[in-house]
Amino acid sequence: MTERVPELPRPLTAVQKVLLTLRRRRRTSGFWFGLAIELIWPFVMVFTKLGWRGGERLPRSGGVLIAANHVSFADPIFDTAFVISHGRMPRYLAKSELWDVPVVRSVLGKGGHIPVYRQSAKAMDAFRGAVAALERGEVVVFYPEGTYTSDPRFWPMKAKNGIARIALQSGVPVIPMANWGTQEVLPQDGKPSLWPRKRVSVVLGPPVDLSAFEGKPRTRTNLDAATQAIMTAVTGLVADLRGEEPPAKAHDPAAPAQDGPPEPLAAS
Repeated sequence: MTERVPELPRPLTAVQKVLLTLRRRRRTSGFWFGLAIELIWPFVMVFTKLGWRGGERLPRSGGVLIAANHVSFADPIFDTAFVISHGRMPRYLAKSELWDVPVVRSVLGKGGHIPVYRQSAKAMDAFRGAVAALERGEVVVFYPEGTYTSDPRFWPMKAKNGIARIALQSGVPVIPMANWGTQEVLPQDGKPSLWPRKRVSVVLGPPVDLSAFEGKPRTRTNLDAATQAIMTAVTGLVADLRGEEPPAKAHDPAAPAQDGPPEPLAAS
């Protein structure tokens, strides 16, 4: 196996962090989402070695669907910092039940975020809000895995095809994003680790080419194939950050558990 070198972006300097704080996008956040950003921003900038790459790939206007891997509950914090630092305001999908929770519904609803109606009888109805937001010209950040990865080595796991449904229905660019290091800031056990400061990287890749699926029936086969194309791009970015080859087959949380050692890495 050929040894790879991690391609980590340089951490932001203190001057860059100050300038980002002064210049970052604030409009259209809504009061409660904006307040949450103001409260969390110092934590992001002071207590982590944050670096990112690929911001020039984020269109300055128009609908954009960002597909990101998910290794920690902290991912939206850093993804939000990335997007607003590059001139846009992100919107996230969340289960519709959260709109019934006091305070939370204010942050989500007033912040323009999107309820997912998981109980809907029609698959596309669950994502109608996301398509509407994209058609309005919003940036929608989507975690295709549906939750943080259960892969024991934190590789992106098998994704659900909702991302493809939204992408093909809306026709907007789909841009892959990779998070790495957030799992050390806020591990999946929920206990934050702020010191020593952890290195966190966020990288945006080029748009995924889904032209092969345009005009085709939205069958499960086609949707799964489009989703795989998106996740291949996301996984490739994660592999670059880690300097490792990803598994030959993504972990499937729905598959029966198997005893034995983890699947070996794919040969290069």
